[in-house]
Amino acid sequence: MSSRERILGRVRRALADVPRADARPYEEAVPRDYLREHGDRTPARTLDLLAENLADYRAVVHRTGAGGLAEVVAGLLAARGSSSVLVPPGLDESWLARTGVRRVADRAESTPQELDRVDSVVTACAVAVAETGTIVLDGSPDQGRRRITLVPDHHICVVRAAQVVASVPYALERLDPARPLTWISGPSATSDIELDRVEGVHGPRTLEVVLVR
Repeated sequence: MSSRERILGRVRRALADVPRADARPYEEAVPRDYLREHGDRTPARTLDLLAENLADYRAVVHRTGAGGLAEVVAGLLAARGSSSVLVPPGLDESWLARTGVRRVADRAESTPQELDRVDSVVTACAVAVAETGTIVLDGSPDQGRRRITLVPDHHICVVRAAQVVASVPYALERLDPARPLTWISGPSATSDIELDRVEGVHGPRTLEVVLVR
């Protein structure tokens, strides 16, 4: 007898004396009358809170207007010394207009070894949550497949002000649960039982977020 059969057998014995009508799953709407956000937040304060929480997670935050975005991205790639950058197929071409770094396309046949040789990746995002300092990617064309933001060691993520929401409930309203959602709070990090922090184990060691007003 397998473990599955043993467990199901125990469930059947436990329900043996329960009337069939009572054994059916009972569904009831869960009241969601909790606070959807904490405090009254203006758009400017919400953006500031996101920047504060991202920095607390050791992400590097930059701010710019739409007209200065290409210059900021070029400066970040140059400061990093990147000679190649991974580009999702739907990324706005103007974001990379000021850089001469070799562009690498997001290809389905790319191996992990090939992706590991790329210095940086630039993506957009689906939504950003101010209260948790979290950026959510959903695999849209301007974000690419999940793996392109996990293998390269340097991730530049562009977040537009209109994509920033105060809290997780608001973020969930904007997201499609059927899409491959990646929730990012700072660069990849983990710690062992002694709480020694190690970065870059499950993703990029450096996350740079460009907030566009």
